[in-house]
Amino acid sequence: MSLSPAERYALSRQQRRQPRLAEFAASVRFDLDPFQRAACAALDEGRSVLVAAPTGAGKTVVAEFAVYLAMQEPGAKVFYTTPIKALSNQKYQEFVDAWGAENVGLLTGDTNVNSGARIVVMTTEVLRNMLYAESALLDRLAYVVMDEVHYLADRFRGAVWEEVIIHLPEAVRLVSLSATVSNAEEFGDWLQAVRGDTDVIVSEDRPVPLEQHVLVKQKLVDLFDSSGQAATHRVNPELKQLARMGGRSISQRSQRGRRGGDRGRFHQGGPGSGRLDRPEVVALLHGKNLLPAIVFIFSRAGCDQAVRQVLRSGIRLTEAHERSEIRAIVEERARMLRDEDLAVLGYWEWLEGLERGVAAHHAGMLPAFKEIVEDLFQQKLVKVVFATETLALGVNMPARSVVLEKLEKFNGEARVPITPGEYTQLTGRAGRRGIDIEGHSVIQWVDGLDPESVAALASRRSYPMNSSFRPTYNMAVNLIDQFGRDRTRQILELSFAQFQADRAVVDLARTLRKQEESMAGFEDAMRCHLGDFAEYATLRREIGRLERQTSKGNPSHAQRERLQRELVDARKALRAHPCHGCAEREQHARWAERWWRLKQEHDDLLRQIRTRTGQVAKRFDKVAEVLTKLGYLQRDVQGAVVSTPAGRILKRIYGERDLLVAECLRHGLWDGLDVPGVAAMAASLVYEPRRDDRNVDFRLPRGGFREAFDCTLDVWSELDDLERDHRLPGSDQPSPALASAMHSWARGGDLGGVLEDTELAAGDFVRLTKQVVDLLDQISIVADAELGATARAAIDAVRRGVVAYGTVV
Repeated sequence: MSLSPAERYALSRQQRRQPRLAEFAASVRFDLDPFQRAACAALDEGRSVLVAAPTGAGKTVVAEFAVYLAMQEPGAKVFYTTPIKALSNQKYQEFVDAWGAENVGLLTGDTNVNSGARIVVMTTEVLRNMLYAESALLDRLAYVVMDEVHYLADRFRGAVWEEVIIHLPEAVRLVSLSATVSNAEEFGDWLQAVRGDTDVIVSEDRPVPLEQHVLVKQKLVDLFDSSGQAATHRVNPELKQLARMGGRSISQRSQRGRRGGDRGRFHQGGPGSGRLDRPEVVALLHGKNLLPAIVFIFSRAGCDQAVRQVLRSGIRLTEAHERSEIRAIVEERARMLRDEDLAVLGYWEWLEGLERGVAAHHAGMLPAFKEIVEDLFQQKLVKVVFATETLALGVNMPARSVVLEKLEKFNGEARVPITPGEYTQLTGRAGRRGIDIEGHSVIQWVDGLDPESVAALASRRSYPMNSSFRPTYNMAVNLIDQFGRDRTRQILELSFAQFQADRAVVDLARTLRKQEESMAGFEDAMRCHLGDFAEYATLRREIGRLERQTSKGNPSHAQRERLQRELVDARKALRAHPCHGCAEREQHARWAERWWRLKQEHDDLLRQIRTRTGQVAKRFDKVAEVLTKLGYLQRDVQGAVVSTPAGRILKRIYGERDLLVAECLRHGLWDGLDVPGVAAMAASLVYEPRRDDRNVDFRLPRGGFREAFDCTLDVWSELDDLERDHRLPGSDQPSPALASAMHSWARGGDLGGVLEDTELAAGDFVRLTKQVVDLLDQISIVADAELGATARAAIDAVRRGVVAYGTVV
């Protein structure tokens, strides 16, 4: 990056003024971009920062500078929070390499490594729990990095980010790293309001330019016109022609010499469509020197099938020395797994794919297998990864090229187009800084593809971030215990949700004022010198209403007589009204009708404003009423709302079913359950049932579990009724779909049998079991001695084999 003389002079002055930034910049292997330098300068001057930039732009450099600053201050700490454990593991390894294992810790709920270190990587939920528990680990905390802070919009977990931002000690400087959201300034304004001095740094520039193509048969066609006279985002005329011709204009030359292949059910084109199958796409990318590549397929089965297709084709992307290195790495990392588990996990086919340079990456895989794929890809040993969109969420796996097989995905209910934000996130993986001159995104042609729509998707880089914050039972008890009810309401008014609602109210109020001005003009226009025309217009509307009622449906004789009497009276009153004789009566009436329609819109808007004003605090009030009714909150002798002993148990239970767990513990419903029974109960509470799981009779474990689960369902039903009585949304019924499998696993059952019983992929089973471990850990802390000991034994019983296997330590 060449600088002008003026820029060099400004940089020199900054280096003299900020020696710590100059020293850090000198240690980075590339020149800092302007947005990185601006964000680091703000941190060096003691301010918090929000950095919004595209995926792959180098936002984490700002986080690394925060770590650097903390390590320059005696005893200062920095917490690095992430939304997913895989990203936490990756950042932990990076910081260990940079600062040494003695200075770095990791906390992810099921992993606790060196928690008292000066640099601690953790999931965001762990930090939220530490804040509520007023943990001693918060002492001397100077910086908190919130990576992927746009997760705040996630409807299931997003509230945790707001809780952390609101409750962090005031002296802590916050480093918020976000994708390019369109309302970064609004989010920055909120951060300024709740955290104090915060600089908003937005960059739209990619450090590695992105070339975007459409793969039509065997030809890569540029998405945008690259001629010198063209506008930046003008669609390539050749693509428009191809769309009109259905891709036929290059079919003859692309068909010559094509190999056949098993396309599989994912790629059934029409006769002569010429769409390349997956092995052919890999071969084309290899031939054009566009590897390594990530091919996004929005289906786990599709990813696994793609690897099998490439293996069957005989493609080999690795040299002999690379294959030896891959095998050595994999065997070292997998040595802790039992042979019988390796067979269940499809280890040998997976290893064959790795040695050929191809792999799948999706949430159904064993987490440790995914980590190995990530490491081999970063080491340029694996050349092609077939992945679901979860790969785009935070994990550092840049490639030269990204391929999108389709521009739609299944969202759990229907196939929907991907959003501009998702497209940006996916293609952000293309282009490795310091390696590639440019990155490449490739969209595979499908019948009916509209180049203009693709171009619009590709040229819109940002999407709005909207709050998903809502008060929960655990949050309410924790906040009331710390701050009291009135102060808690004020704190909740600080949420981004209320901030956005209040901004919306400002806009609605502006519209309201305009409507009122228009209504005043309409009133002037319908004013009549003979009398009150608004009254006359009301009579006309009443007559219209009665006439419609008379002609509608099949009224009884009595109803018809009543309507006729009312109609006669109204018509008589209309004729007697002074305005009935006005020469401009119909002109006044037209203005009155306009006034009336606008009045209805005005009233609707007023209702919206009343609904939005204080909406978070209103929900909190309903939550507090439920907690008071159940005895988790009460008034003390001074009249202040405080938590009860039951409330203090609820304080330590986190999750979607916090109140249900607390109620079951309080009433002793799980007392007497054995170790497998407690594990099975925890699985029933954390498992989110699939649509086809509902209204199915599942095989339940024998022993005390059945009676305990029936009692748990009774409590859930009572809570659901109580919530709905208080106009709260309620919750889904707990599902015992996996109770039998978890019961078997806790009794020492083998992995193959358990997976067959559940029809779960290994990765899903491990993830579910870790959630079970997390809930059992909470129960072990708050339950009475006997149940607590059983829960601790259940943790040991389920945390074994593939569940305990990890590659972090």
